[in-house]
Order: sequence, then structure tokens, then C-alpha cells
Amino acid sequence: MAPPTRRLSHRIHTTGTSRRSLLAGVAALGTLGVAGCSRVATASTAPGGDLLERLRAQGVVRLGIAGEIPFGYIDRDGRLTGEAPELAKAIFKRLGVDEVQPVPTEFGSLIPGLGSQQFDVVAAGMYVNPDRCEQVIFADPDYQMMDAFIVRKGNPKGLHSYKDVVEKGAKFATGTGYAEIQYAVEAGYEQDDILIVPDQVAGLNAVEAGRVDVFAGTALTAREVVKKSAKAEATKPFAPLVDGKPHVDGGAFAFRPTETKLRDAFNVELRKLKKSGELFRILRPFGFTEAEMTDLTAKELCGG
Repeated sequence: MAPPTRRLSHRIHTTGTSRRSLLAGVAALGTLGVAGCSRVATASTAPGGDLLERLRAQGVVRLGIAGEIPFGYIDRDGRLTGEAPELAKAIFKRLGVDEVQPVPTEFGSLIPGLGSQQFDVVAAGMYVNPDRCEQVIFADPDYQMMDAFIVRKGNPKGLHSYKDVVEKGAKFATGTGYAEIQYAVEAGYEQDDILIVPDQVAGLNAVEAGRVDVFAGTALTAREVVKKSAKAEATKPFAPLVDGKPHVDGGAFAFRPTETKLRDAFNVELRKLKKSGELFRILRPFGFTEAEMTDLTAKELCGG
């Protein structure tokens, strides 16, 4: 797997193997993976696309998900949930599409699957970055996210930034394909010295066992995974430095480039949910805080 490049998210790859799915999301791929065998209708040729009209006519929209908690997954009862699917249910109902259907796939297959008509929209909390903006069009972000560390209780080495990790010679770990790899390297950490583990659960285990001093991930996943730990805690969220400047990522829904009408209609309803506070009420059960609500735009994060 190639190392991440600058400005990519913690789920950085658009092709190839993604960071591994968690818990029920993994099991769901076996039971619901057949949904990906069917294809959606052929791509729109009308200016701005006609997918919204077609979705209204058929009454169902297919969501590409990656089986990743808390972004989009199948729970232990076989129910589609997560921040992106629950938001999709609310917005598409407002758009006249009453049913959502999951199409589970690997995270790295989401953009290729969207382009090959396997589903209608990516609903996986996907970070917006310039590389992806060359392949898909994004709605405006529904959340923003900073980083946090998993450390031993009491944070004995006083690690609050990547600079701290470098200066204090801490043993550092992060996940497969995480952008935190590049954030650490940019701060001066040797990439060959980074312990790469599958996910935040493995990262927590490494910290608890003393194999590393710190595991870096998103603020949300760090604080959620340590809740039941007697040996570890999460640091306060912080913005990593990219090209010397604090950088905050934003996650959003992705659409085929031809479907600007659907993306624009989605954005209209998303803005209404933000203004009313309903967006936060939808995302809060999945561990999101008010600090992770955002007015960032896709245009800003696409770099244009």
C-alpha cells in the first residue's frame, strides 16, 4: 500500500484495500453483499443529470457504505445505520425518496463503485480532498473532524501534538492508510519507525500493552474506543499541521460528476437541517459533538 499523500483524510485511498471494517459492519458484508451484484440505471445524459427524477419514480436510493462504525454500517440486528445512512434517510425522504438500500463494499471501492453504477451515492462519511474532487462531486460536509491521541491514563509523556511525539521520542502508531501517517512524517517522525495497525481497536490494544506510547486517529474514534478502557484515555482534539498550517477535515456525501441537480438538491436540504439543529440531533447518537458541526464547503476542501 502506497504511503498517504498530503491533505488526504484518515480514509485516504480511493482504490485498493481500505482500513478494515469493524464489528457488525464486517459481518454485514457477507449477508448483504449481494446487493452490490445489481446495478443502478445507466448514467444520466441530460444536463445536470436526471437521477433525482429517477429515484423519485422508483422510490429507493442505493447507498454505497463501507461497513465502518460510526460512519455507515449494519448493526447486530441487521439494520442499516450510522451517521451517513441516518442522514441520508432524512434528506432523501425530504426529496421524495422514501427508501434507502445499502450496498456494502470496501472503502477503497466506493468511488469506483459509484462510477460503475453499483450504487447511486456514497454515504460513508468520506473526507473531501482535492484528489477525490477530481473523480466525484461532493455535497457540503455534514461534519468536520480533528485528530486525537490514545495514550496511557494520565498521559505520562504529555503528548498533545505530533510535534510532542517527535520531540519526546515517543513510540508512535496509527492505522492502515490513515492520513495521520503523513501528519506524523510532516512533523519529523521517521515513517519506517511508525507502527501500522489495522484500526483504532488494535491501536488501543497496543497502547494498553505498552508496545507504543501513542496511537493517532480521528477525535471521534479515539474517544469512543477508550470509553471502556481502564488503562488508556483520549487526548483533547487538535488540528494537525499541513504545510505548516492547522488543517481540519470534513466528511460528505459523494455523487457522480454528471449528477449536479441531485447534489444541489441534497445541499439545499442539508443546509435546512443545519439551520434547524436537526443535523446535530441525527449525528449525536454516533458520538459527534457540537464542535464537529461545520459550515465548511466542498469548494473550500476541494481547493477551489
